[in-house]
Amino acid sequence: MKPILLELAGIQSYREKQAVDFERLCQGGVFGIFGPTGSGKSSILDAMTLALYGRVERAPKGTQGILNGAENKLSVALTFEMSGAGERLRYRVERQYKRAGESAVHGALCRLIELSPEGERVLADKQSEVDAEVERLIGLTMTDFTRAVVLPQGKFAEFLTLAGKDRRQMLQRLFRLERYGDALAARLSARSDGVRMRLKETEAEQLGLGDASPEALAAATERLASARAEAARLRALLTETEAAHEALGRRREREIELRRLEAQWEALARQAPAIAEQEAEAARLERAASALPAVRDADEAERELAARTGEREGAQAASAAQTARAETAAAAWEAAQSESGAQEPGLIQRLERLEQAVQLEKEARVWQAQWTEATGILAQDEQRGQALEERFAHTGDRLRQARDKQLRLRAEWEALQPRAEASSR
Repeated sequence: MKPILLELAGIQSYREKQAVDFERLCQGGVFGIFGPTGSGKSSILDAMTLALYGRVERAPKGTQGILNGAENKLSVALTFEMSGAGERLRYRVERQYKRAGESAVHGALCRLIELSPEGERVLADKQSEVDAEVERLIGLTMTDFTRAVVLPQGKFAEFLTLAGKDRRQMLQRLFRLERYGDALAARLSARSDGVRMRLKETEAEQLGLGDASPEALAAATERLASARAEAARLRALLTETEAAHEALGRRREREIELRRLEAQWEALARQAPAIAEQEAEAARLERAASALPAVRDADEAERELAARTGEREGAQAASAAQTARAETAAAAWEAAQSESGAQEPGLIQRLERLEQAVQLEKEARVWQAQWTEATGILAQDEQRGQALEERFAHTGDRLRQARDKQLRLRAEWEALQPRAEASSR
């Protein structure tokens, strides 16, 4: 890390803003800062430390007492350059503090800026982030920085008396030798632990393998050959057992089929009386069906005869009534002609008798309509007789199908009987 420019104001003896151009001072080679006690030599180093790490080692709590007594604000800014890997990068860290009491201050601004020909880029703007990024860039903690780069008054002897471990760690961080120091030792230790672990695993595997001498190998080969021969024998036995099992399975299937047919035959035998009754009923129905047309014709003829007889009697009665009414009307007409000079009440009575004759004619028409209705009812009875005949025919078909099924099952059972007897033998 190479300091380029330090700007400070309000810190200890520096009330007004001051700038220290390290780049200009280094043009003549080595330079020194001289002055009487209290002139502010150490304050320049404090300002550099405050700008980089946000605290001063000799100040109480890192920041108390560093603000000038006549000022309420403190500001520091340090521009520095980092070089490595053939490139140079410049950064500026800025911090501002405000008074928060007689001696305490609080941070008001903190940011880290990368400077490049293209412009400025803020890398961090929070105190914790700025502190971590500065430590990463420089590669030194504040303790290492104050021991190796900026030695406060009276701290040089402490650097010389550091213990071996602390001095080694500080020098590693100072000269970027961590990978050759503790990091290398950590990698070597991890590698040693890994080798030790693999050695233990190998020894455990060797113990698991047991004796590997030629005698043990020969005995194992002999046991393997014996096991292979036993496996071949067991495979052959398994093949024979599977073949026998398959044969027994087929025989069992035939026995199950035989038992099923026997049970079906027994069921049909139990149904034989019912089937015989159905056959007898079917024969009776067939005879009834064959005689049904003659019965129907006879019933129809009888009904027609009764109807015709009723019609004839009704017609005769109607004819006799009409003849009587006509004779009465003729007699009334003749009486009316002969008695044309009679009084009017007699004529009125004859008119009433004529109206009665007309009423009787209307009643004859009503009897005719009733006769037509009786004829329709007769036709409906004939249709119901035809439906009954079709039902008898359907019942006969079902009986014939049952007889055919019985004959087929009987033939199937007779065909399987020899096979069942052969299987049982």
